[in-house]
Amino acid sequence: MYKTLKIIMICTLSTIFLIGCSTTQRTTQSKRTAVEQLLISESITRSLPKKPFEPLPVPPGSTVTLNTSGHKDRPDLTPDHDLLQEILAGWLGQQGYLIKKNNEAARYQADIIVRAIGTEENTTFFGIPPVRSQIIPFSLPEIAAYKAKNQTGYVKFNINFFEISTGKFVGASSNFIADTYHNYHTILFLSFSSTNLMSPPKLGIFHSRPQNTGGIEPKEKPFFDW
Repeated sequence: MYKTLKIIMICTLSTIFLIGCSTTQRTTQSKRTAVEQLLISESITRSLPKKPFEPLPVPPGSTVTLNTSGHKDRPDLTPDHDLLQEILAGWLGQQGYLIKKNNEAARYQADIIVRAIGTEENTTFFGIPPVRSQIIPFSLPEIAAYKAKNQTGYVKFNINFFEISTGKFVGASSNFIADTYHNYHTILFLSFSSTNLMSPPKLGIFHSRPQNTGGIEPKEKPFFDW
C-alpha cells in the first residue's frame, strides 16, 4: 500500500512539474514577425555585392528608372517588391547610376525580374504531443525531446535594361541570389537559436540588453542563445 501511494505521489508531482514547465509564446503582434522581416530584407542586401561580379550592360553615370515585374498587376504574388526596388535603387546609386522616378528624365529603364522573394519554414519534432482528455481533469503539455523550427529567407532576381527612346534591349545582368536563416531548437527544457542575421530580436528577460551598438555592426556569425 505504501509503495502504491509513493508511486501515485511521484506521478502526480511529475505531472505538475511538466505542466508548470509548459510555455505559451505568441510569436508576433504584427502581420510579420521581426525575424521574418529581417530574413527578407537581409537576403536582398546580401544579394547585392559591393562591386558587381560582372559589369552591368549600361555604363555608370547613366540615368536609369526602375520598374519591378508584377508590381502593379500581382501585388499579392510578391508583396516585397517595393522593398527590393528601394534597396536596389540605393545600390545602383552607389555604383554611380543616377536614379530617376519617371521615364521622361531617364535614358534607360531597368526592369527588375523577380524570380523569387520570401521565406520558407519547416518544423521537426520528436517527443510527446500535447494530450487533452475528457476523462482526466487536466491536459498534458507538449513534451519535446527535440524540436526545431527552421526559417529561411531567399531572393533571386535579375535586371533587364532597355533604351527608353527606342525600346531597344540593351542587355541583362546576371542573377542576384542570396539567402538567410534563423533556426530555433529545443532539447528537453533547453532552447537555443542559430542565425546569420545581424542583431536579430531576442525574447525573454535574460536577453533584454540593448541592441544599439553605437553604430558598430557586430561581426556576422551564428550565435547560440541559451
